[in-house]
Amino acid sequence: MNRQRIAQVLTILTLAAALGAAVARQNGWKMPAWSTFSASLSASQRPAEATPEGAIYAMLDAARDGDVRKYLAAYTGSMETALRQSIAESSDAAFRKYLQDTNAALKGVAVMAPEAAGDREVKVRVEYVYQDRNEAQTINLEKTASGWKIVRVDSAERVKTLVPYGTPVQ
Repeated sequence: MNRQRIAQVLTILTLAAALGAAVARQNGWKMPAWSTFSASLSASQRPAEATPEGAIYAMLDAARDGDVRKYLAAYTGSMETALRQSIAESSDAAFRKYLQDTNAALKGVAVMAPEAAGDREVKVRVEYVYQDRNEAQTINLEKTASGWKIVRVDSAERVKTLVPYGTPVQ
């Protein structure tokens, strides 16, 4: 075989492999991961509490879905106790509706990098984006045996925005 023929065969094999991989992915087949296990996990497959940011996103997802059990699991200490008391005074269904209603207007969330606030505690600034305003609040989390848990949430403060959400770009 001459060099040109070898190049043609290799090109055809490469294109066939790429086409085969594309067809396999379209049909739901998974390709093997070449990196380490933890690096190959997508964000949705990682344990939510592995990072402070993950714990916050897990809490927000649970609130959006109205999953009271998962929402409570994001908290610890006096925050968890207060939430459980609030649910006991109303009902799971009423609290579920409250969680879903308060998150319905939310357009986006920006979670900043955590700042150390102690040996096992961090502070995270979270900015909530609504149609007509932005609000920011600081969430304190503590590292527990079962992952990062929310221990304190400061009051939300309104953030002045230069361009409101949804403003058409000129």
